[in-house]
Order: sequence, then C-alpha cells, then structure tokens
Amino acid sequence: MGRFGGFRGSGGGAVVTLYWRPGCVFCIKLRTQLRAARIPYRKVNIWRDPEAAAFVRGVADGNETVPTVVVPGHPPMVNPSLAQVGRALAAG
Repeated sequence: MGRFGGFRGSGGGAVVTLYWRPGCVFCIKLRTQLRAARIPYRKVNIWRDPEAAAFVRGVADGNETVPTVVVPGHPPMVNPSLAQVGRALAAG
C-alpha cells in the first residue's frame, strides 16, 4: 500500500479523476506521484474530450489549467500537490 493507504472506490476502481493534457509537466509529475503512492486514478485528456475541457474551464476561472483533480465528495482541485490529494482522500 502507498503512503495514503489503498484507496479504492466501490468495485476496486479509481477514486481520483485527473484531468490532463499532453506535454504538461505538472501533469506528468502528479501522475508519477500518484502511481508511486499507489493511488488509483482515471486520466481524462482535455484535448480529446470537449466536455472535460469545459469542466476544467468551469472550475479554473475560465482557464484550461491542468492537472485538475476530482476526489468524490470534495471540490475540484486545480494544480494540487500530492499532499492535497492525499488529504482529500483521507477525509473521505
């Protein structure tokens, strides 16, 4: 188990949704950290999904700022640290 425990949604699926785009170094860093912490996540490429891009703009003051992360039951986080994601997960 990772530093934040074995976080799994019902049915063993990812509990974190990570909105990203190709070439984003901040996205690469967070994805690497999530994998190392064994936090399951689902990637959504905002350049391939217009609805996802609109969602990100809606939570990032009209910008397509990524990574944007959603943990169920918590407000979306724009460019969060691994610690912020972990705290949201730990809070349930």
